[in-house]
Amino acid sequence: MTAQPFTARALIAGFFLLFSGLAAAEAPQQKTQVPGYYRLMLGSFEVTALYDGAIDLDENLLKNIQKRDVQRLVARQFLKGPKVQTAVNAYLVNTGSKLVLVDAGAAKLFGPSLGNIVDNLKAAGYTPEQVDTVLVTHLHGDHVNGLVTADGKRVFANAEVWSTKADNDFWLSESIAAQAPKEAQGFFKMARDAAAPYIAAGKWKTFDSDRELLAGVSSVDTHGHTPGHVSYRFVSGEDRLLILGDLVHNHAVQFARPDVAIEFDVDPKQAVVARKRIFFQAAKEKLMVAGMHLPFPGIGHVRKEPKGYAWVPAEFAPLKP
Repeated sequence: MTAQPFTARALIAGFFLLFSGLAAAEAPQQKTQVPGYYRLMLGSFEVTALYDGAIDLDENLLKNIQKRDVQRLVARQFLKGPKVQTAVNAYLVNTGSKLVLVDAGAAKLFGPSLGNIVDNLKAAGYTPEQVDTVLVTHLHGDHVNGLVTADGKRVFANAEVWSTKADNDFWLSESIAAQAPKEAQGFFKMARDAAAPYIAAGKWKTFDSDRELLAGVSSVDTHGHTPGHVSYRFVSGEDRLLILGDLVHNHAVQFARPDVAIEFDVDPKQAVVARKRIFFQAAKEKLMVAGMHLPFPGIGHVRKEPKGYAWVPAEFAPLKP
């Protein structure tokens, strides 16, 4: 009978020594993230979201809203201002007959936190040479710089690049660039540099208005952010995906308040009109949508609220074999 307390004490002491040793063991922190791609099926189309990286955008860039309202909406999403992380995304769609990339990211021209599209495309199991078509939502640098290498060569050597004529006429015009404010002229140069090797190779194509570009792929006019800003609709069977481009830059604010513009809008009033129209349509038709500056992977739905809208991100799910 007297041995039991001793045995219990011995066991407790042994466990204490064991777990103390485990707690003291040191494993180095990895401080790396998984590759930046996310995949889902849209009918028979395979859609892969590609993460280019993220930058911080100052909330002071937002227009048509009081600062206190911005701060309230940002805090409601558990974010901290005055700068909010903003993703840069692109989307790769394998239709079965075509490999289509929507936008190409920023390369490294906006800093080291961006420029990961090609690496993540490769991590997702593809190569740049396999891309047949690049659809450009607009010619801002964070969407087209990734079309070319640092020495001006085509990244997607076998692809045709499609852009709206209105954006071409604006961003590729040297005369318009010369009349632009000095601080904006660099954006015109980025567009010209990105387009140049594809134009030289006869691989740069333009189109007007809403039209079918490929089987199951059509353009949707959403100009305002730029003169020819366009979104793209992908349809496979009963499933639909609308890739928004830059209709949203700050998800915490612009879903709740779609009347809020941003400094980068060439025509802020028209940008607001386009956003309201697409939000209404997406909510009513329960469209799946994707956005270049929505939190990665930037895919989900738009839900109508008593005032404004809400962003409902897609859930992670395995693909069915």
